[in-house]
Amino acid sequence: MLELATLARPYARAAHELARDEGALEDWNRRLELASAIISDPDVRRLTRDPRLSREDLVSAFADIGGEQFDSKFRGFLRVLAVYHRLDLLPEVTAQFEQLRHASEQSLAVKVTSAVEMDEEQKEKLAASLARRFGREVELEAEVDPAVIGGAIIRAGDQVIDGSVRGRLERLTRQVAH
Repeated sequence: MLELATLARPYARAAHELARDEGALEDWNRRLELASAIISDPDVRRLTRDPRLSREDLVSAFADIGGEQFDSKFRGFLRVLAVYHRLDLLPEVTAQFEQLRHASEQSLAVKVTSAVEMDEEQKEKLAASLARRFGREVELEAEVDPAVIGGAIIRAGDQVIDGSVRGRLERLTRQVAH
C-alpha cells in the first residue's frame, strides 16, 4: 500500500492545488469520488489495460460517464493520469485529496502580541484580513506586551509577521551595523 500512496501523492497534491486555486475543493472532491467509482468498476479497469484503446479514448470514456460534472480542468487532470497510466490510482488520489482538503479547511490559530490592548473591532478587522491572506478561518488570540512598543507581532502557524516598532528598530540596528 505504501507504493500506491507514494505514487498517488503528487497527483493528490496537484488536484488539491488546482481545486484550491479555483475555490472548488468540494466540487473536485465530488469529481474525484465519481472518477474513483468509475475506475473501481471491473469492466472499466479492463478497458484501462486494453492496449488498443488510446489514452484520449479512455479520458473521453470517463468524461462521457462523468458528464457535466467533469469540467475541462478535471478532464485535463484525468488526461495526465491516463498518459502516465495512473488511472488505477484514482481511489488513493481521492483519499489523499480528502485528507489535504480537511487539513486546509481547518481554522488557523493566530497569536497577536501588541503594545496596547486591541478592542473587539480591531480584532475582527485583523482576523478578517488574516483570513483572506491565509485562505482559512482564523481564531485570534490577543495578548499585550509593552516591550513591543507599538504595532504588533503576528504568529500564524510557523509564520511570524513582525510589524512591531521593536522589530523595526532591531532590523534598522542590524542594517546600520552592516
